[in-house]
Amino acid sequence: MSFSRLKVGLYAFLVAAVFVLASYRLFRRADSAVPSKDQVLIGLMLSGLNSQHYQPEKIDDVFSKRVFDLYLKHLDNRKQFLLATDVEQLRRYQTQIDDEVKRGTHEFLDLSTKLMTERTKEMQALYREILAKPFDFSADETLQTDFDKASFPADKAAQRELWRKLLKYETLSRVSEMMDAQEKAKEAKPSGATAAPKAADADAPTAAEPVRTPAQMEAEARKRVLKSYDEQFEDLADMDGNERLAEYANTIANTYDPHTEYFAPKAKEDFDYEMTGRFEGIGATLREKDGLIYVDEIIPGSASARQGDLKKGDALLRVAQGAAEPVSIEGWRTAKAVTLIRGKKGSEVRLTVRKPDGSTKIIPIIRDVVVVDDKYAQSSVITDKGQKIGYLRLPGFYADFNDNGGRSSSDDVKKELAKLNAEGVKGVVMDLRFNGGGSLTDAVSMAGLFMDSGPMVQVRDGQGRTQVLTDNDPRVQYSGPLVILVNKYSASASEILAAAIQDYHRGVIMGSTSTYGKGTVQRIFDLDEALPAELNSVKPIGSLKLTTQKFYRVNGGSTQFKGVVSDIVVPDLYSYLDQGEKESDYPLKWDEIQPARYKPWGDSPNLEKLRANSKARVATNPSFKVMDDMVKSMRKRKDESVVSLKLSNFRAEQQESKLISDRYEAAQKTTTALAFSPLAADVRAVGGDTVKVNRAARFTKGLKKDITIAEAVAVIQDELK
Repeated sequence: MSFSRLKVGLYAFLVAAVFVLASYRLFRRADSAVPSKDQVLIGLMLSGLNSQHYQPEKIDDVFSKRVFDLYLKHLDNRKQFLLATDVEQLRRYQTQIDDEVKRGTHEFLDLSTKLMTERTKEMQALYREILAKPFDFSADETLQTDFDKASFPADKAAQRELWRKLLKYETLSRVSEMMDAQEKAKEAKPSGATAAPKAADADAPTAAEPVRTPAQMEAEARKRVLKSYDEQFEDLADMDGNERLAEYANTIANTYDPHTEYFAPKAKEDFDYEMTGRFEGIGATLREKDGLIYVDEIIPGSASARQGDLKKGDALLRVAQGAAEPVSIEGWRTAKAVTLIRGKKGSEVRLTVRKPDGSTKIIPIIRDVVVVDDKYAQSSVITDKGQKIGYLRLPGFYADFNDNGGRSSSDDVKKELAKLNAEGVKGVVMDLRFNGGGSLTDAVSMAGLFMDSGPMVQVRDGQGRTQVLTDNDPRVQYSGPLVILVNKYSASASEILAAAIQDYHRGVIMGSTSTYGKGTVQRIFDLDEALPAELNSVKPIGSLKLTTQKFYRVNGGSTQFKGVVSDIVVPDLYSYLDQGEKESDYPLKWDEIQPARYKPWGDSPNLEKLRANSKARVATNPSFKVMDDMVKSMRKRKDESVVSLKLSNFRAEQQESKLISDRYEAAQKTTTALAFSPLAADVRAVGGDTVKVNRAARFTKGLKKDITIAEAVAVIQDELK
């Protein structure tokens, strides 16, 4: 969300002042003793949360239980370290955490740290013992991979059995990958004894490698799993008291809402780095969750975006430098993992990822710099049935927050619409899929490009004060038929624009059932700035990101939690995922306020007719049919969450997923390609240089057989009739 510098500065000053006053009250003692760093951190953080968070929590037993449950989940998410008896010991503090934070103590944290330290040493000896012997992959047994459905082991024997199955599963996965690689190597038939595998066959061994027997593969896989766990446990051993404290503080923050977080000084540096989108090499931002590192965003114009296989939501398991042996990064911190992922332009990295449906895939990516232009709004013309339809893609709501003369997404969209108008397009498809948001001001201005002046969104703070944000420009940049494409990853500012278009009946919202549902605003505050001089000895103490405001549509409903429901729903490959704000821990709920005064668009689309026609087309489209079958299969696998540890069964399940994926790819190949063409204004701008024209138009390369865009074009054609 963007404000003027004056507003931001004033707001930050007021918050800092509140923090300072609270800190004096909390920590000034009669004996003038300086409180410890942990007392200062927890006390100061809670002061900020309870004075500035949109929905402050009462520090009571309910708060205590929330912290207890979430910290236990963060502490041992796989339920592989703590015994049920350990959890019962910790449960004594379930309703005492609120009392601890009030008096500045942390017995719960101390006991959990002690237990985890003891169990970690025991588990290190245990996994080494188990991995010293071969696994029998002919035994018919299974593993529950949804750890929320599992229980903490009752005793040491149950814990040993859990570890045996976990290690067997990880070894089995690697053996299966080796078998796939060996089969690919046979198909590839390299021309020479020293021929190296091509990027497309990145998971194939070099021709010089000997062909392994299943027993040799099993031994090699166990060796790799052992190395992976040794590295993980080395990191666990290095975890100090400050890191435990930071994790505990972050858990407390997370109980207010999923977007409220505590950053230790080093973690804040990592966060700032991620926000620049400059993970050199592959162009992806990452996040940690439940002991794994997930892809959080694919940066437009990056090597990952151009390669196409790495997707938001993929879990990174291993990283290899070209054909070298992969290194497992399970259990690693993001900051450490990116040291392996980054690299020089032109070099190859091979990522072993686990897809959300449980299947694994090795993805080769040639590192490259981000193509800056692909991060901005771009448009093209689709010629369909003799009509020109505009296609406009917006990857994010970018803005120059520092007023350094940078680009604005609303200005860029305005220019693209002007060029599309000059082309004489009869309709526009605006693509907001995977657009995670950004500048609120640009979302408001952008909505105003499609309709007359009026309120576009409402913003409410924790004190109930509501501000109506209005587009005051009566000019309409584009007035024809409009389809806004969204999916589950369209969030924040994307939802604001989609909601305004929907509330004004200005266009058709089309895509997945609903958008993400993030309707909140966050601010980051430096806690060091709030400390009085007498507490300088505990610096640096870190930063706090907290939710301060909430978005509401002009109709009064919040975009929080529910998101924006599509007018026309079409099958979506990501629809089987439990993704969205409502799936997070402790999200703020949906509510509504007084509607703003607004006048709907005069020429609203006939949604009933458009929806019926689209439904009939989708039902007879073979590509949508295969996509729907694929989604159902992935949903089934995800819901079952029990995997076979018998090699033949495991391979059969993997092969079944691959066959469905192959069917979808085959159906895609038979789909009629959309006729994209560059805009005349863009061709003139580069002086007719065909190389530059092709470079500018390459963003449409992967969209020509996008069946969702094709259906959006068909919806516009229906509206034109």
